[in-house]
Amino acid sequence: MPLSRLLTPGEVADLLCVTTHTLAVWRCEGRYTLPYVKTGRLVRYREEDVREFIEAHTNNASEASSHVR
Repeated sequence: MPLSRLLTPGEVADLLCVTTHTLAVWRCEGRYTLPYVKTGRLVRYREEDVREFIEAHTNNASEASSHVR
């Protein structure tokens, strides 16, 4: 099984349009389920986990409008 690329908090923050501080709050409070790897003081995110997080939090406009009726 090939290893997933590890992203820095800065790279993930840029992808999600949030700050690195926001990511730290999410990790500390468990606000969102975004898995991370911690080695000593370093925090990294697996690229595949970030991709899955984005997919899980993507709203489909046509699905949302069908629930409004």
